[in-house]
Amino acid sequence: MRIFLTGATGYIGSAVTDALVRSGHEVTALVRDPEKAERVTRRGVNAIVGELSRPASYAAAAEAADSIVHAALESSPRKPKVDRLAIDTLVAAAARRAAAGLPATVVYTSGTWVLGETQDATEDTPVNPIELVAWRPDHEQMVLDAARQGVRSVVLRPGVVYGGARGIVGDLLKDAANGLVRVVGTGQNHWACIYDRDLADLYVRVSTIDDAAGIFHANDEADESVDDIVAAIAHHAKMTPDVRHMPIEEARKKMGLYADALALNQIVRSPRARALGWAPTLRSVAGSVARLLEEFRTARAAA
Repeated sequence: MRIFLTGATGYIGSAVTDALVRSGHEVTALVRDPEKAERVTRRGVNAIVGELSRPASYAAAAEAADSIVHAALESSPRKPKVDRLAIDTLVAAAARRAAAGLPATVVYTSGTWVLGETQDATEDTPVNPIELVAWRPDHEQMVLDAARQGVRSVVLRPGVVYGGARGIVGDLLKDAANGLVRVVGTGQNHWACIYDRDLADLYVRVSTIDDAAGIFHANDEADESVDDIVAAIAHHAKMTPDVRHMPIEEARKKMGLYADALALNQIVRSPRARALGWAPTLRSVAGSVARLLEEFRTARAAA
């Protein structure tokens, strides 16, 4: 299949790129500069240089694809505005394909934080987003509403992604190596986590399976507390790090709204993803620390 991808050099997008190429798909990626274009080209991807905030730079490439995967996220305060513009552009491109009788799919990347505090949440659970991602549910709905125009619409909600040297768990590994790990809140809260390669496999499935549509959660369902994860990381560190629990009020002063995301307690299930035949190969952060440390060191050495 021909697939158009945003965010190909990002944390999630990099894993998705590799999975799509391994699966034999023709991938075209939007990147911001020639250096990134050269990087993804070496991975077997067609690159176009442009920006999410400039639809003219990528609308035609998106319309030429059977499936569109939106995995990019603007890092500036303009994040919600730029994301909405990108959705408008990508959905319009897919709708034009659908009107012409061509395959048309849009896969949108959201996250489990839109669920808020939750127990045993499935894809049918109503959203209750924390303030950091309060804008996301409207964007999810924009993509889902594209089904009215004949577009196969998918919203994918990953949990906390782990693997390699980036992401929240990667930060914990780095902090442990530096001797001090800060945990926001009591540490008894649970994170919904997912290994980056398992997440990428789900992206391939929802991008290419004709009847996959709607909302899909992606998490390993290990239901581990943050303290469980940190204890396992500390156990495998060369020198046992100090672990400090920060009161949420103190964390908010330093991190802003992000602190509430780290203190969020979530038990999340993925029944619709599993119905596609998907299953995580790694089912625990704490139980996989030795492997994750090796990946972390390899990724940092290659950077």
